[in-house]
Amino acid sequence: MQIIDKIYIDGAFVTPHGDELFNLFNPATEQVIGQARLADAQDARDAIAAAKRAFPAFSRTGKRERIDMLRRMHEAVAAKEDDLYEAITEEYGAPVSRGRWMAQHASNVLLEAAKVLQDYAFTRRAGIAEVVMQPLGVAGLITPWNSNAGFICGKLATALAAGCTAVIKPSEMSAIQTRIVTEALHEAGLPPGLFNIVTGRGETVGAQISSHPDVAKLSFTGSTSVGKTILRAGAETLKRVTLELGGKSPVLVLDDANFDEVVPLAIQAGFMNSGQACIAGTRILVPQQRLAEFEARVQQEVARTQAGDPRDPRTTVGPMVSQKQWERVQRYIRIGIDSGARLIAGGEGRPDGIDAGWFVRPTVFSDVANEMAIAREEIFGPVLSIIAYRDTEDAVAIANDTNYGLQAYVFSADDQRARELARRIEAGRVLVNTLAHEPAAPFGGFKQSGIGREYGTFGLEAFLEPKAVLTVS
Repeated sequence: MQIIDKIYIDGAFVTPHGDELFNLFNPATEQVIGQARLADAQDARDAIAAAKRAFPAFSRTGKRERIDMLRRMHEAVAAKEDDLYEAITEEYGAPVSRGRWMAQHASNVLLEAAKVLQDYAFTRRAGIAEVVMQPLGVAGLITPWNSNAGFICGKLATALAAGCTAVIKPSEMSAIQTRIVTEALHEAGLPPGLFNIVTGRGETVGAQISSHPDVAKLSFTGSTSVGKTILRAGAETLKRVTLELGGKSPVLVLDDANFDEVVPLAIQAGFMNSGQACIAGTRILVPQQRLAEFEARVQQEVARTQAGDPRDPRTTVGPMVSQKQWERVQRYIRIGIDSGARLIAGGEGRPDGIDAGWFVRPTVFSDVANEMAIAREEIFGPVLSIIAYRDTEDAVAIANDTNYGLQAYVFSADDQRARELARRIEAGRVLVNTLAHEPAAPFGGFKQSGIGREYGTFGLEAFLEPKAVLTVS
């Protein structure tokens, strides 16, 4: 059993002022595998103070120095890939293929930030003015449990690239991953105070970071409800805020699509990260005249989708992260049944042959109306809704009839037709005939899926403020 009793402030591992002990679970077995001592509001204030002290000197560093730091950080995290992969599998329950990608992603985002910084112009002309992009100050970075290591490294990389110092509040449910990442970043040898990592609860550490007057920038990934709370807390001091929140992504399957090619991609889009993904394609829009054909193909694909032991290479859907999350998903499956949607795969309870662990049967409903709760609310589990549409105009209307707008998918045999429809969908990213990720492209949501953008130049500029200097010569 792992005991995690240190946080990281001002370049050193220190014992938290907070004394609450938090149990860590293996979601595949429901067994306690560790315990973390949580930071409190005083720890958060100490971390903010350290970041504030470090900011003046760091904000004046040049691109070359920051790029060298990011590359050292990349090498240090990459060296811990196997340890991180093991933690992701045991603590989060990610299937092996997903877990390996997540472990690599944590180091790759540091290198991607260095690439963006390499080509970025901090000074440019605007008429007689010189416009200088200036770092905001101390950044508060709050990360979720569904990709904890990747979000720690990605948000921190962008903040440092911009010249900001940082205080990070990672999810307390992912403390083993956090410890490994923190040790790696410490080994990269950055000056004290540039980054501080305080694992604690949102209502204490998160609340302190969100409201503290010395924090100039907030970047949060998580639920829409918590994002609204953070936005309100930061409003008093007019903090610059980036929020990457929930989603209910449409998968628009056009009437000319090849179902043999599209259905496997649609199921992957819906069940990615065991369904615990804000970008999961959970509303599948299908032409009415081909609905029966699509359903039959989906049933075949889901029958081949293995939910279970995350260490089995055949598994693509692992456990939910916690009992609370498992119960949430079960409740939505019951809501779907009670609301009249037709179950064509999965259902309540654990998969056959599994007696322990927070596993969910990969579930698909059809005959779903877009007004139903399972089509409107983010479930965050492997539960998909098939919604039939009459024609293209109806499909676009259904796709956009949501409070969310994070990501969308369009599948068609005609790329040009799909691209034209993609421009009409209200989402921060639209993937056309692919499930690819582009780290140079902006990522973020329309409507209640968030505010601002991450990744690439757009993400970097979220940590910068333009200053115009006017002269007569």
